[in-house]
Amino acid sequence: MKVYTKTGDTGTTALFGGTRVSKHHIRIESYGTVDELNSHIGLIRDQEINSHYKDVLIEIQDRLFTVGAILATPPEKETLKSGEKRLQNLGIKESDIEFLEQEIDKMEESLPPMTHFVLPGGHTTVSYCHIARCVCRRAERLAVHLNDIEPTDELVIKYLNRLSDYLFVLARKLSLDLRAEEVQWIPRK
Repeated sequence: MKVYTKTGDTGTTALFGGTRVSKHHIRIESYGTVDELNSHIGLIRDQEINSHYKDVLIEIQDRLFTVGAILATPPEKETLKSGEKRLQNLGIKESDIEFLEQEIDKMEESLPPMTHFVLPGGHTTVSYCHIARCVCRRAERLAVHLNDIEPTDELVIKYLNRLSDYLFVLARKLSLDLRAEEVQWIPRK
């Protein structure tokens, strides 16, 4: 299979099921941003961090491919001629969201309580987490926008919301693990 197909040379691309849309279609923006997020998470995983976090990040990357597949499938193409759901065995599940919540809770046990907003930074790895968190929030906003136009799996939006929380707490936990300074934002008076 060749990497280049030339089918996108006119500014369109195919969704799951074959429907062609403009490359700036909200559905493409949605799953393209999820793909960007996945790349940022890969960058975090490539850092010198605890192997448990690397394992969690691999699981998240796998789920993000599922999210991308869901977002790449227009509602009219979700059901096959047989009546079976196209992504029946792939979908995001409540257990995926609960997994993120459990990981957040474990990390928060060792973190000091937050009393102020935290400025992103302090260590390169921590900064990568904050960048990924921001990209995740953008992916979530785009998925919500898409959902306003065409129904989208509500668990996708919930998963992206929880994932941004996870990435924020991971940034704080890595600040602690790496002995990086966590700079609080104190508004000017």
